Amino acid sequence: MVDLTAATTDQLEQVHARYPRQATLRDGQSVELRLMAESDREAVLAFARGLPNDDLLFLQANITEPAAIDSWLEAIRTRTTTTVLAFNNGEVIGDGSMHHHRAQWTRHIGEIRLLIGAGGRGQGLGRILADEIYSIANTFGLRMLTAQMTFDQQAAISIFRRLGFQREAVLTDYVMDAAGNSRDLLVATRRL
Repeated sequence: MVDLTAATTDQLEQVHARYPRQATLRDGQSVELRLMAESDREAVLAFARGLPNDDLLFLQANITEPAAIDSWLEAIRTRTTTTVLAFNNGEVIGDGSMHHHRAQWTRHIGEIRLLIGAGGRGQGLGRILADEIYSIANTFGLRMLTAQMTFDQQAAISIFRRLGFQREAVLTDYVMDAAGNSRDLLVATRRL
């Protein structure tokens, strides 16, 4: 039986061997993909601070704050999160993260999160990052990915639908934005 509770050293080596790598956006721009590391702290913070407020409303942490980036890096160090960053001319233009479930009964599941900046929107960067997360999830032996979003996030719903995710559940008034307004949460899944 495969232990799906944590990535093995061999699995991590396989993932690390993939990066850095280049990808081409629809408009022909080349982006560098690499795993997020401690040295990316300031670049990720600058990326987050450059996002429109609407993109930040429903994130699980306020990534415009250094403490949130530090927590993110800690999750990477403890192997509960794997993040692929997309760089264009030295600046982060998007990230794809997979959050690993460690509980015994959900050890086969990862949660995918995508965040695309203005420089990567409409250029296929979401698809590129999602494909990277699929590859990582397969390397780790996961069997399912979940995605969570509110119904206000129509672009995200459309992207995840095109990526093969299907609606699994709706949790009423489950999410509260920064202004204290509650929203319904859509949970979508994709089998690997």
